[in-house]
Amino acid sequence: MLRTWLSINGQAPQFGDQQQIASWSAQADAKIWIDIDLSNYLQLEAEQILKQFNCHALSIVDVFRHRHPPKIELFNDQVFLLYRGIQQSLGELKFEHMQLAMFIGPNYLITLHQGRSQGIENLLEQGFAKYLNAPLSLASRIMHTSSNLYLNQLLEFEDKLSELEEQIHEHGDDHILAAITRKKTDLLRLNRIFNYHLNLSQTLIELQHQDEPSNISIDQPVMQDLHERFERLQSLSRMYYEICGDLVDGYLSISSHKLNNTMRVLTLITAIFVPLSFLAGIYGMNFEVIPELHHPDGYFILLGVMACIALGLIGLFKWKRWF
Repeated sequence: MLRTWLSINGQAPQFGDQQQIASWSAQADAKIWIDIDLSNYLQLEAEQILKQFNCHALSIVDVFRHRHPPKIELFNDQVFLLYRGIQQSLGELKFEHMQLAMFIGPNYLITLHQGRSQGIENLLEQGFAKYLNAPLSLASRIMHTSSNLYLNQLLEFEDKLSELEEQIHEHGDDHILAAITRKKTDLLRLNRIFNYHLNLSQTLIELQHQDEPSNISIDQPVMQDLHERFERLQSLSRMYYEICGDLVDGYLSISSHKLNNTMRVLTLITAIFVPLSFLAGIYGMNFEVIPELHHPDGYFILLGVMACIALGLIGLFKWKRWF
């Protein structure tokens, strides 16, 4: 599917199809946004359109690669962007990602993606007419709108993280530990994507100091806003990842402390019964000559000695604060 929006002499953009490309070519002051959904559009026809706009051959190859990390390439009169967009938000830091390619020129923007792009559809609902006069700003707003979905999920996860923290301190178990570990993996994946995006926005910020591309209007506040959004996403994902790591370490420390306390109690009980077992072993031997066996109160004396030893050891341990 191919959609176009054409604005002539700063007028409100008109929705259309491929025929508007010819109208754009005939108008010097026209701006056009071409959006191509590659899931139901022939690759050969998409390549022909890109070649019509003098897109670099290697960039065209990158568009149709199944997976490619986000990046930015600068040409004489064109900027090529690969962005990790969102096709669907699955909740709890889960996303169905998609590759969103953008070719930006002085008076055109071409977006290509496989399937429905949440960022593009949300921007269409919000309105984009004021950005079409500067195609690079329009591309930035698409990325900014898409990043809102990432941000919403991260902010929702902040409440979930507080619940996990309370649970792990109150009644932590292996199920909670496994849940936190899974979240760490999700956050690590997102953080890697945000690092790519942050590098991308940093390059956009520095475009005004570049010799290339020329003739492309740069709206610095829009670029700065996008860069700050990516910085926030990257810092939040990293912070939450570190908090999850601290929770895992805290749970392991608490479990180790509980185990140490249990082992200490068992060790003290063993220490108390060792001398008692020793005495019981001596007087339990089957020898004929054991003088104490013939004492009329020998049994009670032995029990008394054993009780004194046990109580003495318990008192010693309490004095040492081992209990």
